[in-house]
Amino acid sequence: MKKTSVIAISAMAVLASAAHAGEGFKLPKEVTPQMRAACESDVRRLCIGKRPTVAKVKRCVRRNFSKLGTRCQMTLAAAGFGR
Repeated sequence: MKKTSVIAISAMAVLASAAHAGEGFKLPKEVTPQMRAACESDVRRLCIGKRPTVAKVKRCVRRNFSKLGTRCQMTLAAAGFGR
């Protein structure tokens, strides 16, 4: 997997963890506002359980990529996911 793919997956994992953690968490620069807008609801719906971890969410995003909305898939692909 290329570096950009790892960044995109990591960014989604952190996005999901941040969404779960609450207001006080700052997202890393890899999670762009576009990525968050495109993917947050899909990642929450598919990948956030009672105790999400970055590793669990990364695996989930990879495993469920085809179930993510088109906008999210396109945003992640533009960030290098799947290349």
